[in-house]
Amino acid sequence: MTIDSPISVPEPRRHQVACMSPAGVHRMSWHEWGEADNPRVVVCVHGLTRNGRDFDALAAELAVDFRVVCPDVVGRGQSDWLTEPAWYAIPQYVSDMVTLLARLQAKELHWVGTSMGGLIGLTLAGMPGGSAAPGAEWQEGALPPITRLVLNDIGPEIMPQGLSRLGNYVGLPMEFASFDEAVAYTRKVAAEFGPHTDDQWRALTQHTVRKRGDRYVLHYDPAIAQTLAAQQQAANQEAGAQVMWRCFTDLQCEVTVLRGEQSDILGSATVERMRELQPSLTVHEFAGVGHAPSLLQDDQISRVREALCPPR
Repeated sequence: MTIDSPISVPEPRRHQVACMSPAGVHRMSWHEWGEADNPRVVVCVHGLTRNGRDFDALAAELAVDFRVVCPDVVGRGQSDWLTEPAWYAIPQYVSDMVTLLARLQAKELHWVGTSMGGLIGLTLAGMPGGSAAPGAEWQEGALPPITRLVLNDIGPEIMPQGLSRLGNYVGLPMEFASFDEAVAYTRKVAAEFGPHTDDQWRALTQHTVRKRGDRYVLHYDPAIAQTLAAQQQAANQEAGAQVMWRCFTDLQCEVTVLRGEQSDILGSATVERMRELQPSLTVHEFAGVGHAPSLLQDDQISRVREALCPPR
């Protein structure tokens, strides 16, 4: 069953790409906005339990200037589920994105990542040759470097209280008797997104549930919760943070950070350290918002556009 969109935006084109994990081949679905031959590409990647359709409003705005690509990370949305849950991890997601980027043949590449999507982009951009200043030349045949990176409420270090909050509901088997009941659940677990209209809450719900029989169920593999537990352990040991700080330090691209003022994932102390390591860093905070800004609000969309299309 298709749920009518409560917010009027054009439908994107949907594609699939075959990716590889140690468990075998899986398909990753991705959604495309704008001119299909536009060499200026923005990749938008969602958070832990979300999917690529979170960016509908942002993509419709950016598609005037860019080809906008919004993948469903494996295990979410229209993408396959992995047969081995242990591979629901950043290295696998980065590998999948490299496969996708090779398909896109972009000449200019930017990245917008919310939470987990930001960690994927940060990891990719922090690799040798993974990022560069806008306008930098790169070798033909190689993947284009990320030249502008927008991190939506995420940084190299994650506050453990935020991971604990996510652990309270991620992976729980939830079923809903109606779509309205699913919307009420989204309002509860995504309250940190901040105030939204009724239509916006319905938009935030419509692609994160699917119809199964006469019930609605969450549209992601519950097994991703196993990875969340591993992230909590890594955060407590600071091992994961050390790797991500190294990636952040090595960034050569322009970086913008969006932060919910009340975020329990991206702490203000982390942002200050990020400023010290990357003095050109641009930071925008949104009052009344926790983790994470939904990028449905006009002021949030305008900040992303500013980051990707700075005044000449």
